[in-house]
Amino acid sequence: MSTKDWLEKDFYKVLGVSKTAEPDEIKKAYRKLARKYHPDSNAGDATAEAKFKEVSEAYDVVGDAKKRKEYDEARRLFGSGGFRMPGSAGGQGQGFGFDVGDLFNRSGASGSAGGGLGDILGGMFGGGGRTTTTSSTARPRRGADIETEATIEFAEAVNGVTVALRMTSDAPCKTCRGTGAKYGTVPKVCLKCEGTGMQTSVQGGVFAMTEPCTECKGRGLVVDQPCETCHGSGRGQSSRTMQVRIPAGVTDGQRIRLKGKGAAGERGGPSGDLYVTVHVNGHRIFGRQGEHLTLTVPVSFTEAALGAEIKVPTLDGLPVTVRIPAGTANGSKLRVRGKGSVRRDGTKGDLLLTIDVQVPHDLTAEQRAKLQEFSSASAQPDLRAGLFGTA
Repeated sequence: MSTKDWLEKDFYKVLGVSKTAEPDEIKKAYRKLARKYHPDSNAGDATAEAKFKEVSEAYDVVGDAKKRKEYDEARRLFGSGGFRMPGSAGGQGQGFGFDVGDLFNRSGASGSAGGGLGDILGGMFGGGGRTTTTSSTARPRRGADIETEATIEFAEAVNGVTVALRMTSDAPCKTCRGTGAKYGTVPKVCLKCEGTGMQTSVQGGVFAMTEPCTECKGRGLVVDQPCETCHGSGRGQSSRTMQVRIPAGVTDGQRIRLKGKGAAGERGGPSGDLYVTVHVNGHRIFGRQGEHLTLTVPVSFTEAALGAEIKVPTLDGLPVTVRIPAGTANGSKLRVRGKGSVRRDGTKGDLLLTIDVQVPHDLTAEQRAKLQEFSSASAQPDLRAGLFGTA
């Protein structure tokens, strides 16, 4: 809709209220008309649909306190009867050489409203008072995020490690230095979006939707002679080696975000982020249970029965001595404190030991005789007596 159309509309008349109507009165009038002309209640009625859009458009302005104030001020400047553009039907000054762009691009005479009508209507109509000759600065654009993967060893995941990652990402084209224009030429500000890279469209007179400009694809700039390397996109490929710190305690499949380590931005915009998915190789003997390490320790039948002091390995390579209590059963758990994975606060979890009692399979005649002698001397009760009790 043109600026002329906006200024000539009497939104109060459309809603059937006075110019001094209270907000509640305006809302009530809008709801009544919206119900009356709603497309759901007037299927196939083009006239009702047009009226519904007109009512919605009017309420969008006078139903908002800020927009209403700006609208009233604009009408006050050009008369309470609404602004009539020179050359319009019923208006005065037919054929007068008047450029409406002057109203939006220059200040008024002494005593007039600040920066002209464009300053008054800019917020109300989404910049509708600006013409395509207005010079705008293209907005900065954030760089793209980058996804990569890293595979580390079990001990590195527990203690943390710095790895070198070879990254290939989007970057400004080296030939045109990111302008997208052929060497010796310069890009121009996109006239459609005025260099903002975004365009706004109104759906049904009610909802406004902002999306990347279809003319410049969101860059805010257009080129007449595109760069032969990047074909006008202004972007190219960049390879670099980056040192990335993988924190202690990372788990297999965990995704780490490194802020600002992604692709470079455009026109001074911030860089994107780097996301690293970490894969952890398994360990030959150690496992993990949250912040704790786990280890299955085989012990002999006699060590479990009589008790013993044994040495067990730790992830840092220094063995520790562990006391096996006499009569330890198979599957018992023991804890070695401070020998687990590094926590976020710098402390360590524990090493959890699972006792695996080894039963001998091949016995010599002497060993068998000794065990039979032990069995006779122990006089143990029937261990399975409880299995045959009455229900």
